Amino acid sequence: MFGIIGIAVIIIMVFGGYMAAGGKMGIILKALPFEMAMIGGAAVGAFLLSNDKATVKHTLHDIPKVFRGAKWQPDDYRDLLCLLFELLRLSRENPVALEEHIEAPDNSAIFARYPRIRDDHDASELICDTLRARTMNYDDPHQVEEVLDKRMEAALHHAQHSSHALQATADALPALGIVAAVLGVIKTMGSIDQPPEVLGKMIGGALVGTFLGVFLAYGIVGPFASRLKAVADEEAQFYRLIREVLVASLHNHPPTLCIEVGRQNTPHPVRPRFGDLEQALRALKAEAA
Repeated sequence: MFGIIGIAVIIIMVFGGYMAAGGKMGIILKALPFEMAMIGGAAVGAFLLSNDKATVKHTLHDIPKVFRGAKWQPDDYRDLLCLLFELLRLSRENPVALEEHIEAPDNSAIFARYPRIRDDHDASELICDTLRARTMNYDDPHQVEEVLDKRMEAALHHAQHSSHALQATADALPALGIVAAVLGVIKTMGSIDQPPEVLGKMIGGALVGTFLGVFLAYGIVGPFASRLKAVADEEAQFYRLIREVLVASLHNHPPTLCIEVGRQNTPHPVRPRFGDLEQALRALKAEAA
């Protein structure tokens, strides 16, 4: 929603200010299709040339996130803490019974209560792999913490490919606008025998290229890249929460304390309130009793 509002504000303020100052849209509208074809086409070509197929597909898949925002909502953080609580409690009470849940989360009754987390491959795999490491006596907290840090660093780097690709395109757009403007000047010089009013319109049309390149770079594509980076960082917080809880459990803290460590390390906008989380955990305990 805010993405659409932002684009609308940019367009209204830029072109509205231009028209309020006495500018005429006729010159811009006449030159816009040709300049957009040159600049936009060159930008798309440069984007395809500088990225592999996987990055192109990843970027196209991520662009809706500019408007949709991060995948994980406050309820998902509460559900994650509840899921981890159930798994950690089971690992203490009956480690053998835990194996069926971490070996096949798709068939797990515990994971089935949290389908959004179960269906996220990265989240479910991170939980199961770390808990599986515990059962293999791979339980040095510092060693596991280092492994988790490297794993999440690699995942975040991959998630930010889209923002990096778009930012590179945004950086190139002003120069592509200059290329289009120079071509417009070349065209104008070929008509140097025309009267001043004709030459003025042709020069104005050429300058639309410079304007369009800068406008797209700093008004559209650059903000898209920044937003995708912010969304990737927000979504990474969900996986960092898993890390905090599981590392705390490796230090042999009680499950309730591990969950509180995770809650305290959750970003404030999505952090479950203590009372709400406590009520949810009590319900789980009562159900298991």
